[in-house]
Amino acid sequence: MNKKFAKESYTEMNELVLPNDTNTFGNLMGGRLLYWMDICAAMAAQKHSNSPVVTVSVDNVSFKRSIKLGEVVTIQAQVTRAFSTSMEVRMEIFAQNLPEGTREKSNEAYYTFVAIDKENHPTWVPELIPETTLEQELYERASQRRALRLILSKKIKPEDAIELKNIVNAALRD
Repeated sequence: MNKKFAKESYTEMNELVLPNDTNTFGNLMGGRLLYWMDICAAMAAQKHSNSPVVTVSVDNVSFKRSIKLGEVVTIQAQVTRAFSTSMEVRMEIFAQNLPEGTREKSNEAYYTFVAIDKENHPTWVPELIPETTLEQELYERASQRRALRLILSKKIKPEDAIELKNIVNAALRD
């Protein structure tokens, strides 16, 4: 099976927040941001898999700061781990006020995608090769995040998530 470097999936998308993207307070609507995030993350997953992808899960998305009308939203996405047919994609979202020259992180999130073939069946994806220290950390922790997602979606029982269980037990001993 072929392998790909994490950096090969890097995708960056920019959007200008216009009046039709905002709520009555002049802030970017959360749903619009989630829509943009889904597009950017899907492109990263498709770069890694060379296949169409479907969104399987969206982890918790916390809004650390509101994004205002007229700001530029930058979404940076990259695959952090590839499993058999699924991929975890991490995103960082920044709000930039161009006239003031400021740029602040507003969000971070993980999405999961499954690659599909021409018959819309899951298909194998290349193994991911992390290179940098950050890529290696994200890669290692991805299996824990995956176990938690599977528990929350009731696809596995908590007692079957051995690695996650060992980490929790170790933390409780310390």
